[in-house]
Amino acid sequence: MLAERGSVLGIDVGCSPTRRSSAVCRLDWDARTIVWSIKRFRALEPERTDTIAAMAGDALLSAVAIDGPLRSGFDLIGRYRIAERMLTRGMPCRVGKPGQSSTPAGKRLNTNANACALAVRNRCKVASARHASKIDDSAIVEAFPSSFLGVMIAEPAKLNVNRRNRSDAFFQHLTNNGAIFSFIENLLPKRSMQAELSAVNNHDDRAALVCALTALCLSANQFSAVGDQDGWIILPSEHNMQGWAVSALTKNAEAVDPSRSAFYSTSNMI
Repeated sequence: MLAERGSVLGIDVGCSPTRRSSAVCRLDWDARTIVWSIKRFRALEPERTDTIAAMAGDALLSAVAIDGPLRSGFDLIGRYRIAERMLTRGMPCRVGKPGQSSTPAGKRLNTNANACALAVRNRCKVASARHASKIDDSAIVEAFPSSFLGVMIAEPAKLNVNRRNRSDAFFQHLTNNGAIFSFIENLLPKRSMQAELSAVNNHDDRAALVCALTALCLSANQFSAVGDQDGWIILPSEHNMQGWAVSALTKNAEAVDPSRSAFYSTSNMI
């Protein structure tokens, strides 16, 4: 169970030093309400670090989720990870393909994600990591909004999506059918949201908000994860996933290495 009040942070990582294509979302709750605020920034210093630090303020963040490749040490990964393979190969429905950390684009995203993680670690107050397979002493984790949303959809293949609009279409679908409200209600029951989810209509803002929801799952100890020593991508708990997603990820994990787990949930990890 989450504490009666608290805060989490979600960061959508962009790579542009000229466009504000990155965004940070702080989500706060108390006994009655849930509120969030979002601010965009460019991928350059000191704007990136200052924006993240200003958004976090003096709050003790119970978790921070960042949309970009991360592993212990926040160094350059430079290879195709199991975390990425788990969400790509053998998946019966396309829920988003994480960029390979071995490609030039993947390395650029990894570099910018590392910069965001270091900004959080150096300038923000973050609770200690208590979950298995942590990548840092602080509760800083990797998010991937497209797959996080996609595994909660019964039939994502029926939605008219492509690589560019996938996460937006998933967000709108789960908002329209009420599933995302039920998801939040499960984590933070008997509270009212002080803003409409439908009002979040910018791509980067939506991604940052989903990253904050990823951090909320970690804080509540209701999450799943895929990966290995090269980093873990945090997903909803099996309870919030569709059966097809649980089956596919279980099968993928067995194909990776039956002797160790590349897919786990809080029901079997702690």
